[in-house]
Amino acid sequence: MGEPSVPCPHIALSWPPDGSVTLEWIRRLTAILDWSSRNLPPSDLPTLLPSPVLLRILLAASDILHKEPNCVRVQADEDLSSVVVVGDVHGQLHDVLFLLEDAGFPGEDRLFVFNGDYVDRGAWGLETFVLLLAWKVFLPHRVFLLRGNHESKYCTSVYGFENEVMVKYGDQGKQVYRKCLRCFEGLPLASIIADCIYTAHGGLFRSMNITPSKRSKGKKGQKIVTNANTSSLKLGSLEELSKARRTVLDPPWEGSNLIPGDVLWSDPSLGLGLSPNEERGIGLLWGPDCTEEFLKKNQFKLIIRSHEGPDARVKRHNLTGMDAGYTIDHDVESGKLITLFSAPDYPQFQAGKERYNNRGAYIVLQPPDFSTPFFHTFEAIKPRPQVSAYYDYEEVIDSDEELDLKSMNNGSSAEGVASGQTD
Repeated sequence: MGEPSVPCPHIALSWPPDGSVTLEWIRRLTAILDWSSRNLPPSDLPTLLPSPVLLRILLAASDILHKEPNCVRVQADEDLSSVVVVGDVHGQLHDVLFLLEDAGFPGEDRLFVFNGDYVDRGAWGLETFVLLLAWKVFLPHRVFLLRGNHESKYCTSVYGFENEVMVKYGDQGKQVYRKCLRCFEGLPLASIIADCIYTAHGGLFRSMNITPSKRSKGKKGQKIVTNANTSSLKLGSLEELSKARRTVLDPPWEGSNLIPGDVLWSDPSLGLGLSPNEERGIGLLWGPDCTEEFLKKNQFKLIIRSHEGPDARVKRHNLTGMDAGYTIDHDVESGKLITLFSAPDYPQFQAGKERYNNRGAYIVLQPPDFSTPFFHTFEAIKPRPQVSAYYDYEEVIDSDEELDLKSMNNGSSAEGVASGQTD
């Protein structure tokens, strides 16, 4: 596909006078992001998207996100023609623009659920994230943005997003990055679509077996964790998910708040049961028996998760590769487990000469019951604009393994970081 001709937006974007984002405003934002990515040096982005406008988008979106529950209930009412579910996009802006047009833009009759990993590795993570946040502000009950494992301080410091923001916004970069972190913390962990489909970035999670303390000092309702022994791992409940503390810079890999890390980092396995995800160092591996248990207990028909691209799947020889942008990993009595990946020709920057050349995919769910997935696959939009990577992709491992867990902000929040920093 040839490079599209995008008209030059000569005037910098301003925040709507009444503070109300409109469809026309989003179209203008889209044109600016697309054109600037093809025609301007990254550091010139603020000439068309000034930092005060960017910060207003981040603040408006953050206010909405932080009011949503950990697991959002997406009601598929009779007015909907479809629900579109999207997997990892990783800063591949032009592929996201194609996906939105191909699937049909969000609207009163079309709802979107994004499964996380908007940033890192790709060169336009900021543009991608800001565009989706703008759609969220415009249609908060038709666009749902979930958190991925890359929406964290640790991952963005390793895989390029933090550096990308600093390059593009210079002196204002620290403030922009902190506001992005605050948005990351507000992103819900999971969704339930039409009462029958569970979506989350990584997938399932453990029960923390939490009981009230008999000698509670200080805070009311203090809790005790009783399942420190991994041999007693069992699946958690939706009630436990609803009570987890998601407002952390990096999901904890130890302690009493493990559910966010499980939801964002866990992977399916063909082996039975639950076990620690030793390959990643955080989260779990769960087998088809766990998928069946979770589906049956909650009366669900599908689990749609993301998290594994072609680089991750090439190392897992017992699971299907990610060439088509999706795999069906478990097919059990009560339903299916699907892995969905929406970044084609991923990762954008690869050290070796041979590329994965995977397709991306998105899922369309339709009435009356929205429980049958229709898969739409697509190729990467090429040629991509020439740009340098924001991380050392020749040194950094492809998939999210061998994590430096000690470098993670285990349980701290963006507000805590902000209080210790100055512009």
